[in-house]
Amino acid sequence: MSTTLNENLLLAVPLAPLVGSLIAGLFGKAIGRKNSHRITILGVFISFIFSAFVYNDVIHGASFNATVCEWMSIGNLKMEVGFLVDSLTAMMMVIVTFVSLMVHIYTIGYMADEEVGYERFFSYISFFTFSMLMLVMSNNFLQLFFGWEAVGLVSYLLIGFYFTRESAIYANMKAFIVNRVGDFGFLLGIGLILAFTGSLNYGDVFAQGDRLATLTFPGTDWGLLSAACICLFIGAMGKSAQFPLHVWLPDSMEGPTPISALIHAATMVTAGIFMVTRMSPLFEHSDAALSFVTVIGAITALFMGFLGVVQHDIKRVVAYSTLSQLGYMTVALGVSAYPVAVFHLGTHAFFKALLFLGAGSVIIGMHHDQDMRNMGGLSKYMPITWITSLIGSLALIGTPFFSGFYSKDSIIDAVKLSHLPSSGFAYFAVVASVFVTALYSFRMYFLVFHGPERFRGSKHPDSPMGQAEAHGHGHDTHGHDDHGHGHGPHIPHESPWVVTLPLVLLAIPSVIIGAIMIGPMLFGDFFAHGIAFDKVIFISEHHEALKEMAEEFHGWFAMGLHSVSGLPVWLALAGVVVAWFLYMKRPDLPPVIARALGPIYTLLDNKYYCDKINEVVFAKGAVVLGRGLWKEGDVVVIDGVVNGSAKFMSWFAGVIRFLQSGYIYHYALAMIIGMLGLLTLFVTLGGK
Repeated sequence: MSTTLNENLLLAVPLAPLVGSLIAGLFGKAIGRKNSHRITILGVFISFIFSAFVYNDVIHGASFNATVCEWMSIGNLKMEVGFLVDSLTAMMMVIVTFVSLMVHIYTIGYMADEEVGYERFFSYISFFTFSMLMLVMSNNFLQLFFGWEAVGLVSYLLIGFYFTRESAIYANMKAFIVNRVGDFGFLLGIGLILAFTGSLNYGDVFAQGDRLATLTFPGTDWGLLSAACICLFIGAMGKSAQFPLHVWLPDSMEGPTPISALIHAATMVTAGIFMVTRMSPLFEHSDAALSFVTVIGAITALFMGFLGVVQHDIKRVVAYSTLSQLGYMTVALGVSAYPVAVFHLGTHAFFKALLFLGAGSVIIGMHHDQDMRNMGGLSKYMPITWITSLIGSLALIGTPFFSGFYSKDSIIDAVKLSHLPSSGFAYFAVVASVFVTALYSFRMYFLVFHGPERFRGSKHPDSPMGQAEAHGHGHDTHGHDDHGHGHGPHIPHESPWVVTLPLVLLAIPSVIIGAIMIGPMLFGDFFAHGIAFDKVIFISEHHEALKEMAEEFHGWFAMGLHSVSGLPVWLALAGVVVAWFLYMKRPDLPPVIARALGPIYTLLDNKYYCDKINEVVFAKGAVVLGRGLWKEGDVVVIDGVVNGSAKFMSWFAGVIRFLQSGYIYHYALAMIIGMLGLLTLFVTLGGK
């Protein structure tokens, strides 16, 4: 087999969904709804098949790292479009295209009653796929930044898809602005690297890693790489929704459910995890940056999980679980366990996409009511959604032999064996999060699929539909993931096959992919295939956790059996039991507990007041700063200088005009006086 991948094959992977996106977007009205979804699905399907071929070639030793197109040159700086395809890239290509394909198929059923924007939605999600592929396949910072910003732009369009709804407009603006905050740091990090290396190419930059590690940030004693890596990670904090730049992600649930799955499973939010992994040769030179990453990830994993316990919107529960799981991945990055972080990224992509699409199926069956307090007993009405959602929940909480177990347990072990200063707090956070994850996951599961059928009769008074009923609006779904169509009968029903088929196809890897991949990815030579640069993904020189874990690993089956003696499995079981007791046996207790823990519940219900702090401190601060710059900077300083200079010239002209008498002898006298002055000056200077 050739050791170099075919360039045309690689080009076809991102271009196929781009072509589908352009056709559906530009000619969707002309070719119709069916042809629009067919052409976009075909494009993503081609991309998935070619990605699978690339993955197979990479596993057998092939790789690619070359420029495809040179955009421009400025001196020695080259701005290029190029691909770097190694094991990490190939895995991401398969995950992104497979999940995107499932979302495309699912969208046919979910958006079937959408009267306006059907073709536009398919165009958006195909372009989103193209953008993410350009990001993961890049071999330089310029292309990385292009893909980075492109997924942010398309996410803005998709979150605000229902642009006539005020809450959707607010949500997409919030996502756009918060991500710009992170991207400012990201751009600073790229700028620092460019300034001190003179190149945007990964290979050139990584080759200078040892030299960069000896430099300090100008004017300080900070390590240059520490500053650059922290700036890069601030970009990841925005894109991968790490505290405190997480606030956009729960509100992004205003978009249709298919895009919630696409954004939160394998694409946009994992871009930050991928980027830090790709930049591992730089991060490995800075313990300060790694500690910063670890602490931020630990805070996100634990404290975002708490918020999932008090949510009533089914999609928001899954969204906060995404935040928590991204925290797990970030902690793994911080302790230099890059293969473990990527492993959890892979398993999470399948079971989280499954949970989001399962939530969307429930929303369809419930006639677009998203409040779990209006559900219950759906298992007998929606058996496929029930079983697949149970599989996704079991994988999420780390049940032995399910995919999430292998990756989450590996993260916990890696953090436990780490010797970085921040690993103690991180270990507590990821272990405690096991119980919290099980609690909110099975709270959702029991409220939705078991217990009394609360969808019959009046809605819960505190739910949006209940409030609509109280105001005489019937079952108005304003503010939910509605499509503005009729309500039909109010008995839940199973979703059509285009919705349930992706659920089944995602449920399969949610069970088996962890057992299949843990050996080669963590303890085998998976990341040795096609790696273009030294130290990328390899075990850190000062982090021996994976070596110690490898000594104790005796296969996926033995790991599953051995887990029953470990704390995480028992914490997960405890979370399930507590959820069952509170929401199945004693549903009267949760309100009592909420009242007893009043201040804590209020804090969680208000999401730690992060939105309020942003609104009062940053948003109003920006307004005050802007008004100050306008009044003091613009009006007083700039206008003062401009207007003052005009007034001075007017005064000066008024004085000078008295000297302009119009008489020749006055001008002759002025010339004589001037000549005498010059002669005096010359004589004086000559005398010296």
